[in-house]
Amino acid sequence: MNTRRILRVAAALFVLVAPARIASADEVTDWNQTLFRAALIAASSPLVMTRNTAIVQAAVYDAVNGIERRYTPIHVPAAGPSGASLRAAAMQAAYVTLSKMYPASQLMFDAHRTASFADISARENAASVAAGIAWGDSVANQIWAWRLTDGIALPPSPWLGNTATGQWRQTPNDPLPGTSAPGAGYPQFVGMTPWAIASPSAFRAPDPPALTSARYTRDFNEVKMMGSQTSATRTADQTIFALVWASGTASYLWNNAAIQLLDGRGRDGDSEAEDHARNGRRGLLEHARILAAMDVAMADAAIGCWDTKYVFNLWRPITGIRSADDGNAATMADPGWTPLLSTPAHPSYTSGHSCVSAAAAGILAHEFGEHSRFTIESDQMPGVVRSFTTFNAALEEVKDARVFAGIHWRFDCDFGQAIGEAVARYILDNSFQRVR
Repeated sequence: MNTRRILRVAAALFVLVAPARIASADEVTDWNQTLFRAALIAASSPLVMTRNTAIVQAAVYDAVNGIERRYTPIHVPAAGPSGASLRAAAMQAAYVTLSKMYPASQLMFDAHRTASFADISARENAASVAAGIAWGDSVANQIWAWRLTDGIALPPSPWLGNTATGQWRQTPNDPLPGTSAPGAGYPQFVGMTPWAIASPSAFRAPDPPALTSARYTRDFNEVKMMGSQTSATRTADQTIFALVWASGTASYLWNNAAIQLLDGRGRDGDSEAEDHARNGRRGLLEHARILAAMDVAMADAAIGCWDTKYVFNLWRPITGIRSADDGNAATMADPGWTPLLSTPAHPSYTSGHSCVSAAAAGILAHEFGEHSRFTIESDQMPGVVRSFTTFNAALEEVKDARVFAGIHWRFDCDFGQAIGEAVARYILDNSFQRVR
């Protein structure tokens, strides 16, 4: 089979297996979408996806920025070859990290790379493309080697919790059969090396409300009423958005929102020069920077969240509501209470979704403004769309979604959001800084 025929076959295969391209897609945003197709096939968990997405986007950013040398790097010094192809560097960085991460999807990655390489080679000179590929390969391998030492490879210590009042322990999967797996909940994320913040405990939440406090009482009765599988007060729309925010990973939801915003930035009324800057070398770097900043913030917010979870080890609503032993006369136990959705197998305080969503929203609000229109759509509930005009509105819906699903106390979400907001501010103040 000749080379041209191979390229045509590979390109056709990529069309079959790759996610739909977003208008104005480039190597940064296009490979981002390929990441999430592979993650969906592999059924990667929401927490693992914060790390995986940060690895890919960090490699892409350090590869592109290392050539342009406009911002501070994440990990790899900005020493890329002058004149190297940014597109080729981004392509190779994504390809290498994804190939290591999801070997079962290698055929998809190979097809995508073949199609990308053909398009880049048709537009840029061979020496520039070769230099970009070599640099992207080097950066990706350095990022990968660095994160292999972050603690993920260490065997997790079994975490069974305990049966003391207020403490997390293994929970029923109700309304599904069985119970949460012993030692589940990714305890290796507790002490994971952060990407940018000083330590996992840098933004640790304060003590959760006492079981006899007015706040705990209020939140207990709210989730008992609104989060029950048979709730008569939860509306159909509230049930739908609880399912939407739980069905896809937060990384998928927020990366797709970010790409929507990137795609829409400045399209109306752009001058020819502005359009070229947006879609040329500068545009590629800005896409890489914004996605990397958001995904690094989400990854560090997840690490900070897990630090808080395992320090306080607070019980989940299914345990607290079914228990009669909380010392609070204003909270009546219901031994048969069942949540709308199955309870995750790790402590309740704080909410991981609120942590990482607030981190993502903090970065995007800084880039696009708080009053931005965007939609959220899950890859597992196609056609169901949530629309927002502010990032705060989306974060409030995330909180409601976790409470109305019956899997979190509202204070889990409030304090989780505070962790994510603090991480986003730190990233904005200390990372991805302009150097020229």
